[in-house]
Amino acid sequence: MTESGSEDVVKYEERDSIAIITLNRPARLNTLTEPMVSGVADGIDAATASRDVRAVVIRGEGRVFTAGYDLVSGDASAWSSPYDAPGPPPREGAWDPVRDWQFMGANVDRFMKIWHCPKPVLGEIHGFAVGGATDLVLCCDQLFMADDAQIGYAPSRIYGTPTTMLWIYRLGLEHAKQFLLTGRAIDAETAFRIGLVSSVYPAGELRQRVEEHAQRFRHIPANQLALNKLLINQAFENMGLRTTQLLGTFFDGVTRHTEEAHRWAESFAEKGFRQVIRERDQPWGDYGERDKDGEEKD
Repeated sequence: MTESGSEDVVKYEERDSIAIITLNRPARLNTLTEPMVSGVADGIDAATASRDVRAVVIRGEGRVFTAGYDLVSGDASAWSSPYDAPGPPPREGAWDPVRDWQFMGANVDRFMKIWHCPKPVLGEIHGFAVGGATDLVLCCDQLFMADDAQIGYAPSRIYGTPTTMLWIYRLGLEHAKQFLLTGRAIDAETAFRIGLVSSVYPAGELRQRVEEHAQRFRHIPANQLALNKLLINQAFENMGLRTTQLLGTFFDGVTRHTEEAHRWAESFAEKGFRQVIRERDQPWGDYGERDKDGEEKD
């Protein structure tokens, strides 16, 4: 899918039995927009339908995997929503919780296509994957990380809760609270130690090693892979994943409409986006210094 006047912001290719879905907005650190979220979902649909594809790899072009949702150039009205019920014109500053839940829920549904894909989906994290990027990448079946990469959900400090909310299921209670209550960045060594990622590789080897792993799945019958994935996923759904996602998606909207959140977002105009993010992250000593010459992460 493309954005106005630009090349594809998500690239799709098939080779050597694998489908490769590449986030392709490197000048904006692959920050997520409506065309990008739709492009990932379309890529998963194409890989699912392809007889030749046995596994899927999701990666990012440029210096990072993705820096989360685009809060700078993004326009909330540009996001798709299946909801358009009649009602009175909203007053200035009013929040429609159902409309908010519907449009964020539409993103969750598209991210969860990764979860439902009957073929193994591998997430390839280089640079960093933060904020809304984790809502996408944690839906993958296995994660692989460059040795200098970071992952984390900084918006838990203000202005967000995870919507696909797979943190608790992938990390367990102690680590989920450790990293979600603080929003702390998780480096590659820690991510591997706590079981968040399958393997860590030198940054220069990551792509090759992930593709090599993906190609091995062609030696297992496709129906065997599909049934085992379904069985594993069903165990987590039985533990309440859908309810947790419903609450996470609704609470995300709530956290963006508190008095603190409004004042925080309004401070962008006064201080500039980069400075506001810097101040948010400064007490924790992470995120802000990861990107010295590009856009800040959301």
